[in-house]
Amino acid sequence: MTSTPDLVIRGGNIADGKGGDLYEADVAISGGKITEVGKVSAKGKEEIDARGKLVAPGFVDVHTHYDGQVTWSQDITPSSQNGVTTAIMGNCGVGFAPCRPSDHNRLIQLMEGVEDIPEPVLSAGIPWAWESFPDYMEWLSKRNFDMDIGAQLPHAALRVYVMGERGARRDPATPEDNKQMAALAGDAVRSGALGFSTSRTLNHRTSTGDYTPTLKAGEDELTAIAGAMHGVGRSVLQFVLDQSTVHEDLPMMLRVAENTKCPISFSVAQADKAPRRWRQTMDTINEAAARGLSITTQIAARPVGLLLGLELSRNPFQTHPSYREIAKLPLTERLAHLRRPEVRAAILRESATATDDPLFFRPNYDKMYLLGNPPDYEQPPENALGPQARRQGRQPEELAYDAMLTDEGRGMLYVPFLNYADGNLDAVHEMLREPSAVPGLSDGGAHCGIICDASFPTYLLTHWTRDRRRGEKLSIPFVIAAQSRKTALSVGLTDRGVIAPGFKADVNVIDYDRLHLHPPKVHYDLPVGGRRLLQQVDGYDATIVSGVVTQRDGKATGARPGRLVRGARGLN
Repeated sequence: MTSTPDLVIRGGNIADGKGGDLYEADVAISGGKITEVGKVSAKGKEEIDARGKLVAPGFVDVHTHYDGQVTWSQDITPSSQNGVTTAIMGNCGVGFAPCRPSDHNRLIQLMEGVEDIPEPVLSAGIPWAWESFPDYMEWLSKRNFDMDIGAQLPHAALRVYVMGERGARRDPATPEDNKQMAALAGDAVRSGALGFSTSRTLNHRTSTGDYTPTLKAGEDELTAIAGAMHGVGRSVLQFVLDQSTVHEDLPMMLRVAENTKCPISFSVAQADKAPRRWRQTMDTINEAAARGLSITTQIAARPVGLLLGLELSRNPFQTHPSYREIAKLPLTERLAHLRRPEVRAAILRESATATDDPLFFRPNYDKMYLLGNPPDYEQPPENALGPQARRQGRQPEELAYDAMLTDEGRGMLYVPFLNYADGNLDAVHEMLREPSAVPGLSDGGAHCGIICDASFPTYLLTHWTRDRRRGEKLSIPFVIAAQSRKTALSVGLTDRGVIAPGFKADVNVIDYDRLHLHPPKVHYDLPVGGRRLLQQVDGYDATIVSGVVTQRDGKATGARPGRLVRGARGLN
């Protein structure tokens, strides 16, 4: 090479995204692309000393909900702080385009209910400078970010846009409805949509308790939409199903895929009520893949865990009458009440009552933990509050109550909701090794007051390749390939996820030994002071997007080279 590279990363241990062994090399970058990997003789305009560090492709997170955040912020945190250089939003059928002005509040209520993003944040933050999906894409294309973003067409928004109130109340679509939705879906792919997303789970409800408009959408409707999209350009049909109805819904989705030739991607997790049903689902997927269907299964890197606390959306005592009397007080005032012996006694005397909140369950203290510092997401069952209380001769409610009062009322409880039926992560290990599997379900940008899983990409490295003590680990090359190249290809992005000449220069330089997640904490940094859970992470020496350093030593540089990524037939 004779010209001066823009950036040279010197002497790192390269995990190139292809799954092979680590090797030591320099990486030269110019014009936003990787130009050389090996011994780079030319001195770069900028250089990074990566000796002893892990150098990996930027991570591609295929399951996020930044649909609102990208409209008010150029920094796609917390994902950009966890090595993610491309985030795909518009999952689970929810989003904000297409949308008529009269339906703004309806889509906000759906996002608030499904993804726990507060209504005041969305109402204040979203500018609604579009109506159609192509308009939304065109508006986003003029914005700069600290990572690349890709969008999917959300089914709920499309259904309500075409069918109005009939769509919201889940009426069957007519042939004319299907024709209109199919036409708009084709337009979405032409404008760069990477796919289409839908939801068939009872857990997805609006903030007023109504089920998602897509819950029982017919096979004819989904076939029309998927067929129209895939007929225009490569697109993925992403969906989420309930375990209880997977035996009905999965065969139907596979028929849609078979009839339209559209690749599909959906979430697979272990549920407590049927801890091996995921295995049956995977077997069905493998049989379908053997028939030639293109299928990706999205696997969470750890338990999908609910965080409960006084500062959060939910806590074990929220339905107790004595707690409800003070529930709306500011935290400091509530804390003063909760410290009074008579209030404590009254709340502990009472029992949780029924609620239709899909993310509130009658507390099971045998599945409730203190997360600890450093946070431990794979604790043995004897660490749960129930066993602890029995050993101490106390009630588990007392332990939960006292734990939440720690740290001036900011103490948190951890409840593994999925992927922990066995009291360990062996099932996740098995899932991640499936041929169809990619890491997914981080839900970055969502569940602001109850789930903090945008750190999945970091956890995949720290826990699965280094820190796990209760079972088998995974190799660094396997994990890097899974969450860079394999995720990128699953959504049709062929230009990234590999450290090799000609590929997009999205790169992480990682101090692997120092890579560390801190416990989740509440921050009030969303529009109108909205709340969200974040985890500080140490160990990312540099994150590079299109050849530009966006994060250095855990701090944003202010550079925003990220852009909207358009799909195979989109306009570049």
